[in-house]
Parts: sequence; structure tokens; C-alpha cells
Amino acid sequence: MTETPLHAGYAALVGRPNVGKSTLLNRLLGQKMAITSHKPQTTRHRILGIKTRDEGQIVYVDTPGIHDRGRQAMNRYLNRSAHSALTDVDLVLFVVQALTWHKEDELVLKAIRQAGRPCLAVVNKIDTVKPREKLLPFLAELGARHDFVEVVPVSARDGTQVEALDRLVLSHLPEGDLIYPEDQITDRPERFFAAEILREQIIRRYHEELPYAVTVEIERFEEEPGRYVIGAVVWVERESQRGILLGKGGQAMKETATAARRNMAEFFDTRVHLDVWIKVKKSWSSDETTLQQLGYSE
Repeated sequence: MTETPLHAGYAALVGRPNVGKSTLLNRLLGQKMAITSHKPQTTRHRILGIKTRDEGQIVYVDTPGIHDRGRQAMNRYLNRSAHSALTDVDLVLFVVQALTWHKEDELVLKAIRQAGRPCLAVVNKIDTVKPREKLLPFLAELGARHDFVEVVPVSARDGTQVEALDRLVLSHLPEGDLIYPEDQITDRPERFFAAEILREQIIRRYHEELPYAVTVEIERFEEEPGRYVIGAVVWVERESQRGILLGKGGQAMKETATAARRNMAEFFDTRVHLDVWIKVKKSWSSDETTLQQLGYSE
């Protein structure tokens, strides 16, 4: 009896900001790997999420949103990171929002055409469309924009069609052996996720006050018996931003750090001691060298 060959390869999730790529990645993996918020450009780094099934392995690549907003070094880095992912994968998942087409969607599609990789169009947030029949003209219009392998409507939020998408992705990957050990779920180290978990809490809790002026650097990450000891620096660009983060009597940052510590404990499945300092590094998001020093490099 001939064994069914395994399929294995890389699949990049690309799209403009805020279409739900990171939420979809987390749903596909069945666990939280990428931080999420309602703010554009929450995702700043490429993250590999590794999904191993009986039939093979999908290495999902979550990417920053391709955008045409801002000309700072940070914006250039985000776009470079997303564009470079397109050339390194076997399959592209072009994520768009149901019933919505922006000029930045067109920008993403142009990059997909240039990359020349097979592409699935993934229409996310279909749970917001009532009645569901309203989707049909949009799906037809989207399908006419490019020679997609298939157009797949999903809801990352409630899981509709996500399992079907996962199986479809695997079927379009090349035959081959597993790329990573079957128990590995990402290529990122634990200290990376510690920084991301704290940054997620900051993004969610400070809403409009600090949209892009914050990054997190982990200066200490030590494993002690029964716990992790983590020291984090939150970098801002101005002294006034430091004051916003601290809040009256430092209370705002205490609450933010407490929430981050709890999430870290759940993520790492161990107790966590977390110390947080807020420091000012002027115009860090506008300087290529400083960005690299803070970990924004491929």
C-alpha cells in the first residue's frame, strides 16, 4: 500500500493593516501567537506560526500590513518586511475585509502580482455581513481582479471556514518532508513574546495617545525555579509620552504591567516576575540605525 505523500511549505498572510491577519493566524494555529488590537500596524515583525498535521506541515508567515501611510523609517521597515515575505513563500494568502476594497488593497495585490506566487484570496470578517448573500457580488468582483487559486470567505473571529482554509492551504503546498520538528510552533524565542505581550497591553490601554511611539526591549530574561524573571524597557520618543504611560503616581503603568505579567504567565505556563522601566529615546522610529538596535531588522 502506497503512503500518501506529505505536503510542507511556507504560506504568507498579507494584506493592508487591520484586515485581521494576526487574528486569523492565531485561529489557524489554535493558540495565540501574534498580538492583536484595533490599531493599524500593530504587527511589526514577521512571525512564523508552524502548524503540523497528519498530512504535512504549514509554516504560516504573519506579516505587517502593507500600507501607504507615513514616510518614517518604521513605515519603510514594515513595508520591506511584508514585501520580502512574498518572495520567500510557496503560497500567498491575500487577506481582505468583507465588502471593503481600499487603494491599499490594490497596493497589496500589485505586490502579489509582481511576486508571481500562487495566491488564495481570503475574505475575512464575514460574520459582520448580514444577510450572508450580500457577500456574493463582492466575492465575484474580487475573483475577477486576479487569477486566484480560490476565493475563500472566512471569519477569523468566530472560526467560520478556518479549518477548511487550513486544509486548502496544505493541499496547495509542495510535497516534501516536515521543515520543522513536529512539536515546534514558532521560530521566535520566548523573550520576543514577552516584549510583544507587554506592547500589546500598551497599545490596547492607551488607545489614541501613543499610536506608534512605543516599543519594548527585553533587557533581562532569566529562568529561576518555578518562575521567569523579566526586565523590560518601554521606549518612547518624548518625555511627555513617558508621563502619559506612567499616569498619576505611576498607577497606569502598574496596571498595564500587571495585565502583561498575567498574560505572560499564561503564555509561558509559569509564574512571572516582571519589572518595567520607561525611557526616552528621541525619534527612535525615524532612525534606521536605532530601529536595528531595537530589533527591527530582517
